[in-house]
Amino acid sequence: MLKRLSSACLRSSFSHLSPRAPASSCYAGEKSTLGRFFRSLRDSNPRILVSGRRVFYCSEAGDGSDAADAKDAVAKAEGENAAEEVGSKFSSAIVPTNPKPEDYLSVLALPLTHRPLFPGFYMPILVKDPKLLAALVECRRRQAPYCGAFLLKDEPGSDSGVTSGSEPDKNVTELKGLELFKRLHEVGTLAQISSIQGDQVILIGHRRLRITEMDSEDPLTVKVDHLKDKPYDKEDDVIKATAFEVISTLRDVLKTSSLWRDHAQTYTQHIGEFNYPRVADFGAAISGANKLHCQQVLEELDVYKRLKLTLELVKKEMEISKIQESIAKAIEEKISGEQRRYLLMEQLKAIKKELGLETDDKTALSAKFRERIEPNREKCPPHVLQVIDEELAKLQLLEASSSEFNVTRNYLDWLTALPWGNYSDENFDVHNAQKILDEDHYGLTDVKDRILEFIAVGKLRGISQGKIICLSGPPGVGKTSIGRSIARALNRKFYRFSVGGLSDVAEIKGHRRTYIGAMPGKMVQCLKNVGTANPLVLIDEIDKLGRGHAGDPASALLELLDPEQNANFLDHYLDVPIDLSKVLFVCTANVVEMIPNPLLDRMEVIAIAGYITDEKMHIARDYLEKTTRESCGIKPELVEVTEAALRDLVENYCREAGVRNLQKHIEKIYRKIALQLVRQGVSNEPSPSAAAKDVVVEASSEKFLEEPTESFAEEQKASTVESEEAISQEVSETPGDNPVKTLSKDEVVKIDNEEIVADIIQETEVNTKVEKILVDVSNLSDFVGKPVFHAERIYDRTPIGVVMGLAWTAMGGSTLYIETTQVEQGEGKGALHLTGQLGDVMKESAQIAHTVARAILSEKEPENPYFANSKVHLHVPAGATPKDGPSAGCTMITSLLSLSMNRPVKKDLAMTGEVTLTGRILPIGGVKEKTIAARRSGVKTIIFPSANRRDFDELAPNVKEGLDVHFVDNYNQILDLAFKNEHEAEAGK
Repeated sequence: MLKRLSSACLRSSFSHLSPRAPASSCYAGEKSTLGRFFRSLRDSNPRILVSGRRVFYCSEAGDGSDAADAKDAVAKAEGENAAEEVGSKFSSAIVPTNPKPEDYLSVLALPLTHRPLFPGFYMPILVKDPKLLAALVECRRRQAPYCGAFLLKDEPGSDSGVTSGSEPDKNVTELKGLELFKRLHEVGTLAQISSIQGDQVILIGHRRLRITEMDSEDPLTVKVDHLKDKPYDKEDDVIKATAFEVISTLRDVLKTSSLWRDHAQTYTQHIGEFNYPRVADFGAAISGANKLHCQQVLEELDVYKRLKLTLELVKKEMEISKIQESIAKAIEEKISGEQRRYLLMEQLKAIKKELGLETDDKTALSAKFRERIEPNREKCPPHVLQVIDEELAKLQLLEASSSEFNVTRNYLDWLTALPWGNYSDENFDVHNAQKILDEDHYGLTDVKDRILEFIAVGKLRGISQGKIICLSGPPGVGKTSIGRSIARALNRKFYRFSVGGLSDVAEIKGHRRTYIGAMPGKMVQCLKNVGTANPLVLIDEIDKLGRGHAGDPASALLELLDPEQNANFLDHYLDVPIDLSKVLFVCTANVVEMIPNPLLDRMEVIAIAGYITDEKMHIARDYLEKTTRESCGIKPELVEVTEAALRDLVENYCREAGVRNLQKHIEKIYRKIALQLVRQGVSNEPSPSAAAKDVVVEASSEKFLEEPTESFAEEQKASTVESEEAISQEVSETPGDNPVKTLSKDEVVKIDNEEIVADIIQETEVNTKVEKILVDVSNLSDFVGKPVFHAERIYDRTPIGVVMGLAWTAMGGSTLYIETTQVEQGEGKGALHLTGQLGDVMKESAQIAHTVARAILSEKEPENPYFANSKVHLHVPAGATPKDGPSAGCTMITSLLSLSMNRPVKKDLAMTGEVTLTGRILPIGGVKEKTIAARRSGVKTIIFPSANRRDFDELAPNVKEGLDVHFVDNYNQILDLAFKNEHEAEAGK
């Protein structure tokens, strides 16, 4: 209805105007330019569009004829379209009023949140305030339909550059009276109330207003002054140029933006004649600029400055339109290209299918799976072939879009990728295996002998049956690298997976195929990766298996590592038996006691105790140092690490059982050496002098190979003559009867070139001469810092009540002292106090030791009431380190007896062993580690339980060398060994 009323009104209002009629408000040039521009838009597309956001109209107050004509048009339109009347009976495009707009000096204030209202434009707004809405309705009833539209300022503290949109309606509604008055911009627009439909009010801008003061608060009424544009010179060239630039930019924007074009066409139908102020208002009003920028244009009364502000806005809008157009073009090209490619691919598929050159996806998949299993069909078990054929037939019946199709395809992919019956050729050469093992590792005789035995049995049988070997030992002794060496010696594929912290059984046994994302277990993945059915599988950190809500992985490994069961290992995903009997399993563990007994029962445990100082020296010199030097790019002749430095490094920095920490320290040394060499100018890149030497030699050889030119022949002749004369002179001056030898020209030139090359080589050697770096005990701390370990021996000669014991740790063996002292003495005060962060086992050992010591003392010295009347304090030093284990009983008894009898024990004595209440000595573990710890501390005499004699005999000769070892069954033997020499010495005195 509003559209029709507006169109009818304006057609009748401006029907008497002719495009060639003179316009009094504009000069001829202005009229012709502006008129042609907007008439061309109107003639090219006479369609009039009313924007959903705002409708455009312009009227001039004081023009009585226009108002009268408009009134007639409204009446006529209402008569013709009475059935289509919308809203109240007072609504119309223009409501004629008797008072003129300039007569309104006090108006209702309407806050605008989005952008200001410009003269000549429609704007629909929503009025939520019921009092304000009622006041607007009352104004229309009183035939005074005018109000003031003022832009609302941004809330204090907000970023105006960011909040260019609207303020929430809820916040605007809450503003009342003086608070709303302070938030309004001073300059606004006198707006005619065109229609009111519910809470929607349509305003038409007329002229600019400025607020002078507040008249009333609820609803807000303000007193205003009517503003007029400042006078301007229409003939000013600057104003003309600015206006024409605005028009030119608008023309460019209108070509790219259909929305702007519709705005312009509607505006040209309503506005009548254009002038410079209207051009500025038009450009600013329809631009998408920030509301504050539009407010600046509204507040500007200088026409030239207003045109400049509008020009900036439309230029920016032009740039945005160009960017938008380029983005749209790029997206359109991409989409069209993809559609074209899709159509061509579909056509290609259709052509190939017609020619029989391509089959469908299911047939191609089936052919791929059959081709994959064909080479191993004879070796593949019959039950596996049956399952594969059934699944292939099932695949042909399934739709490619179904989920079951993907499950079946993945299942066939895994099933056909396994190496059924495909074994690698093993190397049963014992001598070659011995050579490889010796190359990779020093020592480890037990491990090497077990591998050679395995190879020997395989050679005699013709086939090798898989075994389960468990390598146990401290960190860094080479357990994982041994597995690689075994695989290389046997010519088997190597696969390693760590089970440390593993808590999901599906990692070993696989998932059921019905689960989303199901996969086979580690063994099936291993066989697919290595491509053979007899690899060497290293299961690392088997003593650190976890146990979670998804089952017990240790129990799942029972079937995998049982030689009697793994011939028919069943993976949950494949659900067909797999033969793993030919797989050689090598497990590694730090502590065997952490492995569950059922799983440990299926393994053959080989203990790797660690390395003594001599073995570490060999490993460092033959393996670690060589590898580190090559990895750092250092030549052997540039550095030397002495034996004394290596020994000091082993004993004072890297005392653990393994060699991993030793390798880190050696790498640290060579990194610092590399830095020193680079600072001295050493580089593995070819030096410029060496390159020059090669160029000279190459150039000279090429020069002789080429056919000589005339200039070269003359130069060569001149140099040859000079060389002959010089040589003849030297020969003639040489004393003696040596005959003079005449040289040819080629020989003379050769001598000259050799002299040049020799000079270059000598110069290169002088420039690149580098001082050799020597690493010795004196400067070792400069490379690796201060020593970490100190001597474990606290006493050169143990005092009374102190005895050295031997302990086993996860890092190897160590010595520890057990000290006892008397706290107080008195009748019946016998007691034992323990310190040193001892575990429950050691606390029990201390109580047993106290009881046995009292029994032995009462037997040896019946008159000595020491334990009955003395409170004794037993302490194990290094209280910050937890200590526990069943091998300290002998040491504790000896310490208590030493204190009670007031006798020190034998010098350089260490012992280990657990004692029963009757004095029997029980066997212990870690014989090699404890022996190494004793040697490191300079102990000469060691006491072991008799049951450990066999363990000691199996040690290497270099470990047992120089030690006086005693094996005992009863503590009375220890008593004689510990105090015999001291007793004899006292008797001699």
